[in-house]
This record gives sequence, C-alpha cells and structure tokens, in this order.
Amino acid sequence: MAERRVNVGWAEGLHARPASIFVRAATASGVPVTIAKADGDPVNAASMLAVLGLGAQGGEEIVLASDADGSEAALDRLAKLVAEGLEELPETV
Repeated sequence: MAERRVNVGWAEGLHARPASIFVRAATASGVPVTIAKADGDPVNAASMLAVLGLGAQGGEEIVLASDADGSEAALDRLAKLVAEGLEELPETV
C-alpha cells in the first residue's frame, strides 16, 4: 500500500471549500484513495461527508493511502494539493 503523510496547508483545515477542492481532485485521480488523521481510521477521500467528518485542522498531519495501480502519482498530486493548500490541482503536477 502506498501512502503519503502531509500536513494540511489550508489555514482553515479541510473544511468547506478546501474539502471540496480535495474531494474533486481525489475523484478525478481515477484511483481509490483513503484519507485519515495520523492516529485515525481511514475514510474514502472521494466522499465530501467523510472528509468533512475528519475535522482535520490546518497544520495537522493526515495520511493519504491507496493500493491501486497508478496510485503513486495520484498520491503525489493529492499530497502536493493538501500540503500547499492549493486552490486547484495544476495539470503539470
């Protein structure tokens, strides 16, 4: 299983708009991805309710994981999005 540990770069954490940005990117990745707090249970990264339910705060460590083919590149892209608190995921990442 591939995983990436990153700190949430959005000051407000994974709430409302940042969660929406993340969920869209996770869905667009084309691979099943889970997200969890460092000490918590993983949830589906493509589920808005599940991501909001994490309550991940700005600066808090989260774990992105997947065991699907092509997951390394997808996790790299999602980790960059979260760590840098980007408004959208650039195509060239």
